[in-house]
Amino acid sequence: MSNVPPNLRYAKSHEWVQFENDGTATVGITDYAQSSLGDITFVQLPKVGAVVRAGEVFGVVESVKAASDIYAPVAATVIAVNDALDKAPETLNREPFGGGWIAKLKVANPGDAGGLMDAAGYQKMIE
Repeated sequence: MSNVPPNLRYAKSHEWVQFENDGTATVGITDYAQSSLGDITFVQLPKVGAVVRAGEVFGVVESVKAASDIYAPVAATVIAVNDALDKAPETLNREPFGGGWIAKLKVANPGDAGGLMDAAGYQKMIE
C-alpha cells in the first residue's frame, strides 16, 4: 500500500504538489512512482529559471529498471531545485515526500490546481 499524504495534490503522471500560500509549490514524485521504478540511480533536475507548461517534461528519474519523465503538474517558473539529489538520488526512494522533493515552482495560474487529484482520487487511481 502506497503512502498518499492527504494534504497534497496529485497528477495522473505520479507527481505530488504541495501548494503554499505565497503562490509557490513544491513538487516531487509519489511513493507509488518511486516503488514502481525501483532503486533510483540518477535524477535530471529542471533548470532554475525554466518556464514550464502543465504536462510538459521538466526532468527525468532513472532507476535500475527504467528511465521515467517527470512532468510539470502546473504551469510555472522553476525557482529552486533539490541539488542534494545529484549526490544522493536514492533519497527519492527513502523520502519521496520529504528530502526527496525535486523542485520548487512559482505557480503561473493557481487555477491549475483544479486539474490535479486529491489524495482519495489518486489512491483510487493506483489501486
